[in-house]
Amino acid sequence: MRMTPRRLAVGMSLWFPNLFSGIRVRRFSDDWTSASVELHVNPLTRNYVKTAFGGSMSAMTDPYFFMLVRHQLGPDFIVWDTRGEIEFVTPGRGVLTAHFHVPPEKIAELRERAHGGAKVLEWFETVIRDGDGDIVAHVRREVYVREKRRVTEAKDASFPG
Repeated sequence: MRMTPRRLAVGMSLWFPNLFSGIRVRRFSDDWTSASVELHVNPLTRNYVKTAFGGSMSAMTDPYFFMLVRHQLGPDFIVWDTRGEIEFVTPGRGVLTAHFHVPPEKIAELRERAHGGAKVLEWFETVIRDGDGDIVAHVRREVYVREKRRVTEAKDASFPG
């Protein structure tokens, strides 16, 4: 069964770590260029002072840039989420939202940079907002991209020199 954006959004929302952390994937775009994720702050996801637990906010942003890049690049590339940074701006309450966007132009750039098996590390940024639209946190995620060895070797073999 082919993975569709809708199936992945539902599956990620029902995945136990997300389900019990109040994280809901609202959507992946049909072209895999964007995703929207919500964190519902509740007794399981809040901290001692009853605001969003930082670990929950980090978890709500963890895999989405990686997934958007992976689905757009396709099976000829290795893609990993390697590092994340989060700067907390204001306490998070209620429903928090993060939007992720990786345009086709960025994918073309990554594909070119990873050509021939080169290791590429790229930072992506987003913000987490509360229900009033105020910024709760700035988030950066680093994604690793490399063309698979079999693809590089096949290209080299087809162009003897």
